Amino acid sequence: MVLNIMQTFQASAFFAPSLILLAYLLGSLSFAVIVTRAMGVADPRTYGSKNPGATNVLRSGNKVAAVLTLVLDAFKGWLAVFLAMYFNSSTVIVGLVALAVFLGHLYPLFFKFAGGKGVATALGILLGIAPLLGIAAFATWAIIAYFFRYSSLASLISAVFAPLTYILWFGPDEIALCIIAMSGLLIYRHRQNISNLMLGKERKLGEKR
Repeated sequence: MVLNIMQTFQASAFFAPSLILLAYLLGSLSFAVIVTRAMGVADPRTYGSKNPGATNVLRSGNKVAAVLTLVLDAFKGWLAVFLAMYFNSSTVIVGLVALAVFLGHLYPLFFKFAGGKGVATALGILLGIAPLLGIAAFATWAIIAYFFRYSSLASLISAVFAPLTYILWFGPDEIALCIIAMSGLLIYRHRQNISNLMLGKERKLGEKR
């Protein structure tokens, strides 16, 4: 029994830093830039909000590129959490991995630390943590976006409700703290959008550059 406990500890000590680093590097893959380059679409960092994310890619008029960006950015968030849960079920490690892949998207090593706002990646993370949590967050986003036509507003409201929903369903733990941190970072990254919303200058969904 003692030997098994020590082996588990050693495995955790070995895998945890590797998983966290891998998650950050995975998050650093900015698919808005990668997809638009591959498809010959204008770099999203040069128009609209200049944000390398699916919503800004959509302003190029290329819906396929926008959908691919959304799916791949969400997938990397899901994959990081899936790997963390596969190798180590500790809520501490899962939470840190989730935060690492999110930070990778916001501050990507491969793109001079200038990344997106993290909405799609956060959705993938929530789906990886608990599918119903991700579905609830997406439903919140979809309802707000449908009625108000502002992706940023939908993202901000979803960011507020996501940690509250997690705590309500699963209780406060290390993962909840990381989701709260992610929500705070997401809101911070939307600070210009908040200003634009207040001034009535925010672009609506699908509005071209």
